Amino acid sequence: MGRDILVDGYNIIKRGASFQAIAARNLASARTQLVNQLVNRYRHTPHQVIVVFDGDGTSEQVSHDRRIRIIYSRHGKTADSVIARLAREAQDAGREVEMFSDDTDVRQAVAQQGGNAYSAGQLTDSLNADPRDVARRHRHRQAMQRKYGLDPTYDPDNELDHTPSPHSKKKSRRRK
Repeated sequence: MGRDILVDGYNIIKRGASFQAIAARNLASARTQLVNQLVNRYRHTPHQVIVVFDGDGTSEQVSHDRRIRIIYSRHGKTADSVIARLAREAQDAGREVEMFSDDTDVRQAVAQQGGNAYSAGQLTDSLNADPRDVARRHRHRQAMQRKYGLDPTYDPDNELDHTPSPHSKKKSRRRK
């Protein structure tokens, strides 16, 4: 069964270097980039991903983008209070909770509900990491190179093909 992944949207954008650069030009683009990376990270999982941003509407605004639920808090409520409420609701329903934020108050609120609180850096590291299969193949190649003493700088694509074609005739080098 999947778990609820709660993301403090603006906290991640403020803490992640790649998001900071985008947010300096356009905050909406940074939000879109965060959602795109979350889609790529969690698309093949059963987890429910919820990104919460501070909003200023008269009511809480909820939208969906490719299996990611995006929530903007209502005016006067913080994203932290929405995350704490969502963690409580998930725990009451018997679902596991993972939350990503560097905000101490929301981390404590989620931990009190029995959820796991992780830092913004841990999320950005996982978003920027190679897919697991690529990382596993890379580790395997490194291990084999170490095991057999192969040169890791060796590039077989730069080698010339010295194998003769089966249709070419060998020239005799006999001296007469």
